[in-house]
Amino acid sequence: MQRKIGKVQSGYIHVTGGNIWYQTVKFGIGNNTPLLTLHGGPGTPHDYLEPLARIANDRQIIFYDQLGCGKSERPDNIELWQRRRFLEELDQVRTALNLTSFHLFGHSWGSMLAIDYATMKPRGLKSLILASPALSIPQWIHDTERYRNELPTKIQKILKKHEVNRTTDSDEYQHAAMKFYQRHLCRIHPWPKALQRAIAKEGATVYETMWGPSEFFVTGNLLNYDCTSQLEKINIPTLLTCGQFDEATPETTAWYQSLIPNSELAVFKQSAHMAHLEEVEQYSQTIVGFLRQAEHHQTSK
Repeated sequence: MQRKIGKVQSGYIHVTGGNIWYQTVKFGIGNNTPLLTLHGGPGTPHDYLEPLARIANDRQIIFYDQLGCGKSERPDNIELWQRRRFLEELDQVRTALNLTSFHLFGHSWGSMLAIDYATMKPRGLKSLILASPALSIPQWIHDTERYRNELPTKIQKILKKHEVNRTTDSDEYQHAAMKFYQRHLCRIHPWPKALQRAIAKEGATVYETMWGPSEFFVTGNLLNYDCTSQLEKINIPTLLTCGQFDEATPETTAWYQSLIPNSELAVFKQSAHMAHLEEVEQYSQTIVGFLRQAEHHQTSK
């Protein structure tokens, strides 16, 4: 089932575990290679990535809500919330939309999927954009612990108390966590409506099963994820982006970039984890420039 509104098309795709919602956006007459996007979380739907539609003038931009969040089905089966199933889901989306040639954008958790998929050497994958990447969770924990230590002592004590007592669902914990998020998740106040919509439709069970109670307290099945030993295998143009105050710190993102051949790094000085929302125009220009350069590289071979 599909419906069209101007040059926006949406529908549903059956994947392992249920049906997921997708949307394609295309303006203008350009026919450049499509960009397939992977949202973060896990379980934070596509809405907060909507500013990427700004670059749809010369190519198709594809969004989808991963199973368990947003407009997609939310099956009551905790066994579905595994990285390998989401990787299978990605391939099923790519097949259903007949993407014989495409670029892949992954934000945060989506960067894990993007890297894992790229190492499978799928035919037609032209480039990668790893936005605020989380490619080593042990390193992520180390970095966010440093940020936590910079919070007011009172906030640190509240966070630790509830984590020890397993009461992280309390209002007090959530309020204290917001102090971290306002520094390192998104520095715009109030948060952009696209981000607020995504949070309102997030899949809490997916997030808690795979990640944990908060961005900086990881207890889920991604706890030991680390793909850094695989990064040297990436042989396509790759752009890594992050904010100066990002949970995915500039130092760690630069380390990832040093491990990937034919890669480059862009750090957005006024941003945290949502540079595409916090510095929309500059971010859009950076993405457009990278994609055009990657396509020129392909055609000049």
